[in-house]
Amino acid sequence: MSGAADINILQIPPFQVERMSLDDVPEVSAIEQVSFPLAWPERAYRYELIENPKAYFFVTRRSLLINQTQIAPQSWWQRLLRLPTAPGPEIKSAPVLGYSGLWLMVDEAHIATIASHPEWRGRGVGELLLLNMLRVAQQIQAINTTLEVRVSNQAAQNLYRKYNFEEVGRRKAYYQDNREDALIMTVTVFQTQAYAERLNELEQQLCERLDTDEHRSTRK
Repeated sequence: MSGAADINILQIPPFQVERMSLDDVPEVSAIEQVSFPLAWPERAYRYELIENPKAYFFVTRRSLLINQTQIAPQSWWQRLLRLPTAPGPEIKSAPVLGYSGLWLMVDEAHIATIASHPEWRGRGVGELLLLNMLRVAQQIQAINTTLEVRVSNQAAQNLYRKYNFEEVGRRKAYYQDNREDALIMTVTVFQTQAYAERLNELEQQLCERLDTDEHRSTRK
C-alpha cells in the first residue's frame, strides 16, 4: 500500500478515517463520478494505492455497522452434545462518505483530491478529511501544503482560508472541462508552533460541531 505505514490518522467520533484500500475504490469512484466533470478512472486510484510510494490516500465513514442479531447462549444439552456454537455477529464496513489524497513531492505535500458524498456535503466530512491530511503532512515532514481550486468554488476556498491557505498564484485554463482558471493556495506557516496551535483549535471546533450534529440527528 502506498505511503508509510507509521502515521497517526485523525479520528473524531462518530467518524473514522482510514487509509484507502483497493476494496474502497468502487465506492470512491462512485463519489468521484458525481463530484467532478472529469473524473479519475478507477485505475488511477489503484495506481496511487499500489505503485506510488509517495501517495497518502484516505476514506472516511461512520463507525462500523454490526449486525445486531442476538446470539442465544448454548443450553446444557447443547454443550453436552458439543454442538457447534452459532456464528458471531456479522461486521460490515459502513459506506464511504468521502475521500482524500495527497502526494509528497520532495518536501511539499500536494493535496491531489478531496470530495465527499453529495448527501454529506456541508456536514464536516470534507473538513475532517482536510484536517487529517494536514496532520499527516506534518508527520511526513512536509514544509508546506499546497493545492489547486477552481476560481468559482468559493465554498472550498473559504474552507481552505480557514486553515490558513493563501492564494499564491493562478493556473490559466487549468480545468479541461471548461477552461476555468485554478487558484494555487498554500499554507506557508506550516511547521510553526503557531500553526500547530491553530490546528488544535480548529480540531476542537470540529469535534464540537460533529458531536452536536450527531446528537441532533439521534434525536430525530
